[in-house]
Amino acid sequence: MSIETICIIDDDPIFIFGTKILLNNNEFCDTILVSNNGQEGVECLESFLKEKNKLPELIFLDLNMPVLDGWGFLDAFNESYKDVNTKIYILSSSIDSRDIERAKQYSLVEGFIAKPLTDKIIKNLKINFQS
Repeated sequence: MSIETICIIDDDPIFIFGTKILLNNNEFCDTILVSNNGQEGVECLESFLKEKNKLPELIFLDLNMPVLDGWGFLDAFNESYKDVNTKIYILSSSIDSRDIERAKQYSLVEGFIAKPLTDKIIKNLKINFQS
């Protein structure tokens, strides 16, 4: 299975820049959407869904952001899009066991990844999506 679209929801421009390079170098997906906070993420996905009629296959979600944090995004997304095939990976610079446990309460959260992303992580995700 080829990944058509992913969405990065993160307020760190350096992380976004590096992630886009990694994804492109690994031919991970066709389209990369970027939102700088959870509220932008919700609005971006709503408009993308109206235009394309389906959601991105994968979302990389930061937890600590202004306006609407990752938890707020998860609550809004979970309320509106319970039965979708979108997989969400939480990306965090701190691995707090409480956050990991809280993330497990959301059925759409596929995993918790410590920043930064690496080629190895991207390649493993690509293999998981193809199987």
